[in-house]
Amino acid sequence: MAEKLTIRDIAQIAGVSIATVSRVLNNKPDVDPLTRERVMLILKEYNFTPNLSATQLAGSLPRTSRPFHPTFPPDFLWGTATSAYQIEGATDKDGRGACIWDAFAREPGAIYRGQNAEIAADHYQRMEQDVALMAELNLKAYRFSLSWSRILPQGTSTVNEQGLDFYDRLIDALLNKQICPVVTLYHWDLPLALHKRGGWQTRETAEAFADYTEIVARRFGDRVSWWITLNEPWCSAYLGYGIGTHAPGEQSLQAAVNAGHHLLLAHAQAVVRLRSYIQPSAHIGATLNLTPVSVTEDSQAAQEGAERADILYNRWFLDPLFHGRYPEGLFRDLAVHPPVCEDADMALISTPLDFLGINYYSRALIRPRRRAGTGSTFTETYEQVIPVPGATYTEMAWEIYPQGLRDVLLRVQQDYAPRLIMVTENGAAFDDQWDGRNHIPDKRRVQYLREHIQELEGVLLHEVPLCGYFVWSFLDNYEWIDGYSKRFGLVYVDYATQRRVVKQSGRWYAAFIAAQHPIKQTE
Repeated sequence: MAEKLTIRDIAQIAGVSIATVSRVLNNKPDVDPLTRERVMLILKEYNFTPNLSATQLAGSLPRTSRPFHPTFPPDFLWGTATSAYQIEGATDKDGRGACIWDAFAREPGAIYRGQNAEIAADHYQRMEQDVALMAELNLKAYRFSLSWSRILPQGTSTVNEQGLDFYDRLIDALLNKQICPVVTLYHWDLPLALHKRGGWQTRETAEAFADYTEIVARRFGDRVSWWITLNEPWCSAYLGYGIGTHAPGEQSLQAAVNAGHHLLLAHAQAVVRLRSYIQPSAHIGATLNLTPVSVTEDSQAAQEGAERADILYNRWFLDPLFHGRYPEGLFRDLAVHPPVCEDADMALISTPLDFLGINYYSRALIRPRRRAGTGSTFTETYEQVIPVPGATYTEMAWEIYPQGLRDVLLRVQQDYAPRLIMVTENGAAFDDQWDGRNHIPDKRRVQYLREHIQELEGVLLHEVPLCGYFVWSFLDNYEWIDGYSKRFGLVYVDYATQRRVVKQSGRWYAAFIAAQHPIKQTE
C-alpha cells in the first residue's frame, strides 16, 4: 500500500495514545485485550509497518478533543450511500429513458461548466468491481437508488427488463458479499415523459409512482429488507419547483407546495404497495434532509425566526408524515394557497413507518434582516448567517457542525418518536488531490466522520433508536448542479480513466467498521 501512516495516525484512528500503539507493536503484556485487538485490526487493515523515526512520530491526523473509541450495537448498519443518476452513467444504454435531470443538464447555465451525467462514475458498466471494493471497505450495508426511467422508460406501462436485470445483479452481488442492500425508490430523477404530462404537479404522477413501486417490489421484495420511498422530497419540491435551482427548474412556490403534497401522496401509496409484496419482516421508511436551526441572539424576534425556519426546513414534511397535518404558518410564510387535499390524503400520508431516514450536513444560523423587505414572509424578514464567524466549511460552503447531528436526532425522537432512525447520509466535500498513484490524503474528511460518529454514540445513551449510519458517498460522483467539481467520496474517481482509488477516509472507515466487528478467537 503506497500510503504511509504514522504511529500517531494509527493512535488517532484507534482512539488510543501513541504509547499504547507502541506497546502493542512491542507486544507488551499490559495492554487491555480489547484495545490490543482493536489496534491490531487497524494495523492489519492499513498494512502498517512500524518505523519509530522522529519523522514518523511527527506526523498526525487532525486532533479531536475527546478520545475516540465508540461502541455500537452488533447489528448496527455501517454503510455508504449513492444515487442512480449520480453514479450510473449509461444514460442512453440498454433501453433507459430520459429523466428530468438529463433535460435540465442541457439548459445553458444550469450545471457547472455544462457537465452532464452521461458517464458519471460509470457504475452501470463497473458494478461488479464497485461491489468488490465495498467488501474491501468492510461495508455492512449499501444504500442506492433505482433509476425509475431505467425500469420504466416512459414512467408507466412498458417495463425495460434490462433495467430490472441490472438491479437484480447488483442486489445479488451485494448479498454474495454479505452487504445489506438498502433501496431508495426515488432520488430526484423523475422520468421526463411523466414531467411532460405534469410531473409532480399532478396526482397522476403519484399513482404512476405506486405502480412503479409494485413492479420493483414484486421483483426484489424477496431479497431487500430495507426500503426508502423518497429521498429528500423537500429538495424535489422547493429546489426543483420553488426556486428552480434543481430539475425541472420551475420557479413557483405554489408549484412547490403542490409538488410537495403529491410527493407525500406518492410515498403513502408506495408504502401500501410495498406492504403487499415484500417480506413481512422488511422495513419501510422515507428519508428527509433535516437542518437544525440556531439563532444569533436571544430575542423574541430571533426565536420567532427560528420557529419559522424550522417549519420551512423541517416540519413541512415531518408533520404530515408523523402528525397527519401541515404545520401552521407554512403556507402563509410562503405566501401560497394550501395544496388541494382530498379527504383521505393526510390519513394515508401519516401511515406509520418502520423507520425514518435522516440526511444531515449542517445547521442554519438565522438572524432578523437588518433591512427587512416590505413583505412579511420568512425570507423577507430573516436571513441565514454566512459565513459563521470562526466556523470551518466544506467545499460546498456548508458549515461543519457535528453537534447538529445530535441535535436533530434528539429533537426528532422527542417530537416524532419514529420506531427506528437511520442516518442515511452524512458526509463532506473537500478538495481531494490525487498523486497519480495510491495516495489521497483527506484528513479533514477523517476528522469530519470521527466527530459526527462520536455524536451518534451520545444519542444512543439517550435511548434514540438509531439503527444505521451511511456516509455520503461511496464514490466521487456527479454532484447535481455542481457537476464534477465537488468530491464527497470515500473512493476517488479519476473521471478520465474511471480508475478508483480508496482515499485515506475510506481506509479509516474500513478500519473503524472492522473494529466494531472484531474477529472472534476460536479455542
